[in-house]
Amino acid sequence: MSLENVMEYLEREGFGDRVRFFDVSSATVELAAKALGCEAQLIAKTLAFKDNSGGAIVIVTAGDTKINNGEFKRRFGFKPSMLSSDETFSLTGYKVGGVCPFALGGGIKVYLDESLKRFEVVYPAVGTSNSAIRLTPDELYRLSKAEGWVTVAKIIE
Repeated sequence: MSLENVMEYLEREGFGDRVRFFDVSSATVELAAKALGCEAQLIAKTLAFKDNSGGAIVIVTAGDTKINNGEFKRRFGFKPSMLSSDETFSLTGYKVGGVCPFALGGGIKVYLDESLKRFEVVYPAVGTSNSAIRLTPDELYRLSKAEGWVTVAKIIE
């Protein structure tokens, strides 16, 4: 997918005015938080994993978490294995550092981790490594067309 596709989608849904672009990279949680001037936990990181059929699933978690391998396997029935950079681009249409949960092609299922519900607003990327959008968790759920809420991440202490 391209930035143009994501922006068209967000405009259609009435959220285009919330997108922010930066003159600096927002490719990591730390860089995104710095660019936005917010706490890292508010960054909604979009992680792409191999599924058990040769495709991918996407999980969006709070910026202060990491995937709990055991919980992931219990929920999905297979071990978590992140896509490589090339696989991420070919399956999601986005480069690592800019993967977003919107306008995904190829039947990729999106899940949101419960860790996001702790916050009034979160900031996922918008398809580039220098962008973000301000959303409530409920808005993120709707816009991402999420399959559901899951508990597969744990807070990094």
